[in-house]
Amino acid sequence: MEKIETDSFEFKPIDEEGLETLEAISQAENFNRWMYETIAPWCNGNILEIGSGIGNISAQFVKNGQKITVSDIRDNYCSYLADHFHEDVSDILNIDIVDPDFSQKHSELFGKFDSIFALNIVEHVKDDLTAIANCKKLLKKGGKLVILVPAYQSLYNQFDKELEHYRRYTLNSLSSLFTKNNLKIIHRQYFNFFAIFGWWFSGAILRKKTIPEGQMKLYDKLVPAFKLIDKILINRIGISAIVVGENN
Repeated sequence: MEKIETDSFEFKPIDEEGLETLEAISQAENFNRWMYETIAPWCNGNILEIGSGIGNISAQFVKNGQKITVSDIRDNYCSYLADHFHEDVSDILNIDIVDPDFSQKHSELFGKFDSIFALNIVEHVKDDLTAIANCKKLLKKGGKLVILVPAYQSLYNQFDKELEHYRRYTLNSLSSLFTKNNLKIIHRQYFNFFAIFGWWFSGAILRKKTIPEGQMKLYDKLVPAFKLIDKILINRIGISAIVVGENN
């Protein structure tokens, strides 16, 4: 399928690899709950998720009775969210966080949200500094921005290429996007150490294009052990980097 070029990033109209990966992860209830519990301490009040996909993490907020607005850049994902969450979320929005006309299109949302989170989104964006700047515009004073991205450029492999990642991050490189946008960093950590091995083996050795469903199901069963490993390591290493910033 031919790719469409934009100034912000490249994407496929249907995002076949991304959708297959999201569907595999949707069955991993233990993993989704773990990710939710990791970011939940900084997500309260009027919450916005950037890049909701098919709502794997949004569903956790809904189950917890929290007020959340979901969004995505792709029409097919927005349609899916409307079909599955229309009665459970505050709103469903089509938002491109690096749209050149972002301020004109979304001015009514400026300063609206108490917290915003974007999980595995910023790595898809060429101009990641602008992405963070535009997220900040949507936050209230004192609002929290939670960003999770893939960690360590040395792990970049076939998975990253198929999922159209521009880069992977360290805590320092991600933190710099916050400080350059005058966001006060209040928390940072790595997440999910054990997944490093599965990502490397499947992506670099087997050169898979998507996360195998069977592999994800097995991983999900072992999440309690992986959570314990992260605790022992004090979140000093992991497949993902998480930074939380406050809009002063």
